[in-house]
Amino acid sequence: MSPRLWTKALPGEPDVELFRHRPDLDAALAHFAVPGRTAVVMTMGALHDGHASLIRAARARVGAKGMVTVTVFVNPLQFGAGEDLDRYPRTLDADLKVAAEAGADIVFAPTGEEVYPHGEPGVRITAGTLGERYEGASRPGHFDGMLTVVAKLLHLTRPDIAFFGEKDAQQLSLVRRMVRDLNFPVEIVGVPTVREGDGLALSSRNRYLTAQERDTALALSRALFAGRDAGLLAAGEGPAGSEEHELIRVASPAAVRSAARAVLDEAAGLEPPLVLDYLALVDPCDFTEVPDGHTGEAVLAVAAKVGATRLIDNIRLWIGAAR
Repeated sequence: MSPRLWTKALPGEPDVELFRHRPDLDAALAHFAVPGRTAVVMTMGALHDGHASLIRAARARVGAKGMVTVTVFVNPLQFGAGEDLDRYPRTLDADLKVAAEAGADIVFAPTGEEVYPHGEPGVRITAGTLGERYEGASRPGHFDGMLTVVAKLLHLTRPDIAFFGEKDAQQLSLVRRMVRDLNFPVEIVGVPTVREGDGLALSSRNRYLTAQERDTALALSRALFAGRDAGLLAAGEGPAGSEEHELIRVASPAAVRSAARAVLDEAAGLEPPLVLDYLALVDPCDFTEVPDGHTGEAVLAVAAKVGATRLIDNIRLWIGAAR
């Protein structure tokens, strides 16, 4: 194995091994031989506490003797024309510290040439009809590019378990579908969305918001919570959003949609305005709209632009009185 490429800044701080090239990563993985105890967290960098929660979940799952790898790679295949590839933040030094403090052992931060040594791949993973809805309709080709790099990174890092955030609900659904359909030998684990104190879902793109834009952006989470609370079934439940209840039970899809829409309609009149892309109450398995008579799990998802910044958010619900 090559010598350590990044060292802790101060004595006593946690550290990680940084690898930029496949042979070095392969050598590190070859030295680790505890079956069932390797995990990966895939990121595009600009790490925040949402990413740290994924790394902490991975560390808790594999234990002190397991190995947690974090990948940092801004994947050009999942950016469309006019999107923010060039201005997407690259903060590797800070990312290494976040990864180390959260419990990672390895950070694999390859170059584009390392991931795509022959240029853009001629063969890619196709997301199918699931990838054409909502985020896929707004960002054509995005999910094909995402699944292609996830597949490559799963092969390169060879984990037993991979952790993804529930904030990117459609992405999580597609990764699970790919792993199932193509027989990848890996378990996919979703980790709940981390929010700031005012409710805004953590995102690397939040840093682009001005103070006024941030005020408008809060309408996304307010709409989701309004939808949740409008249909809330109180019997047998703790406070809405409490940790004791992973899924909040609601009675009426129509009430959920109506209450969330009202908040978003009001935000369209703010300065700056919220420009809605979509609001959807969907089945998490295939991202089709659930009918009013639906019973079972659902995802209330929203996407909108505030200024030049596009944001997404969602919450998981259970429709019906019992599960």
